[in-house]
Amino acid sequence: MNLTPLLRSPLSWALAAGALLVATLPAPREAEAKGKKCPDGMVSVAGKYCIDKYEASTVEIVGKNKTKAHSAYLPVDGLRVKAVSKRGKIPQAYISRDQAEDACKNAGKRLCSDEEWLGACRGKSPSTYPYGDEHKAGYCNDGGMSSFNKLYGVAGGPAPQDAYTFANLNDERLNQMKGTVAKSGAYKRCKSSYNAYDMVGNLHEWTASKTGTFRGGYYLDTHQHGDGCDYKTTAHAPRYHDYSTGFRCCK
Repeated sequence: MNLTPLLRSPLSWALAAGALLVATLPAPREAEAKGKKCPDGMVSVAGKYCIDKYEASTVEIVGKNKTKAHSAYLPVDGLRVKAVSKRGKIPQAYISRDQAEDACKNAGKRLCSDEEWLGACRGKSPSTYPYGDEHKAGYCNDGGMSSFNKLYGVAGGPAPQDAYTFANLNDERLNQMKGTVAKSGAYKRCKSSYNAYDMVGNLHEWTASKTGTFRGGYYLDTHQHGDGCDYKTTAHAPRYHDYSTGFRCCK
């Protein structure tokens, strides 16, 4: 039987075009994941949630829809601040878990859960470091110097135990020394496959855990409490802060 006349009919062409359209459309879940939009300064993690691309800096909220700059070298005690994810900024240290949570909320976001933070750090093919399973010197800001020992050490040695006061640990000079905090995104190879930068090194990052958890290590240590993405500290209360504690937000 000759089917050529049938294929030339308008109905046949419509059916053929419809079949082709259905065949080329992605599955609904795939289309939804690919179409997920994240706010500026955030990246999508497997289409499930968004995370800040960079460690958070902050601005002070001074009125309705008004903000002013805040020094990342100073605590945010007594201030109302908003989290900002932007390349080339000094990320906010000297911030507690509870203050970081408020800063995220003021930006229309929230602190990341432990699982969300780990998922973004380990990447699409989960690895120990954002860039792979083996540590590579210089990829992240994790080989800095101890500014605390330099300021409070005795004759260039380690600082005595009684030097570790809350005031000293929040000394604004600590992160202004060479070999300490770097600007966000400065270490171009320190990014996960989801394009989240500086999740290991630079600053510790608070998560949403109510008991107080920060992850990823900082510029002086990314191994003491686990390697790379697995670094985890739970020894401090959610109101604690020092020169090493920072954060980023999820949404």
